[in-house]
Amino acid sequence: MATMTKVILSHSTNGLPISVTGANSGAAVDIHDVGSGTSNMDEVWLWATNVSTTTTARLVIEFGSADEDQNIVCMLNPSETVAVVPGIPLCNSKEIEAFASVADIINIFGYVNRITA
Repeated sequence: MATMTKVILSHSTNGLPISVTGANSGAAVDIHDVGSGTSNMDEVWLWATNVSTTTTARLVIEFGSADEDQNIVCMLNPSETVAVVPGIPLCNSKEIEAFASVADIINIFGYVNRITA
């Protein structure tokens, strides 16, 4: 029988939000490292908040690739918080990273349901 454990994001300190400091794919910030193998999986839940009161920003969430076809891209209005990764299951050591069109105004927070076979 599979077990599920809620864990904080691997690049979060004590569950606190992660600041998106990078403004391009080469400077993307690490968010979470998915567990290895294909028999276990991480169900990833992420929210993003724009802490600016005046600036809209484009956020890109990368799943182990800079290929835009495999990424989540969204616009965040000032003072807005949105769900950006709604429980997407990932496996096989994928690295989740993020960057934004404006550095230091987007925070990412969330958790992972780690499902083990």
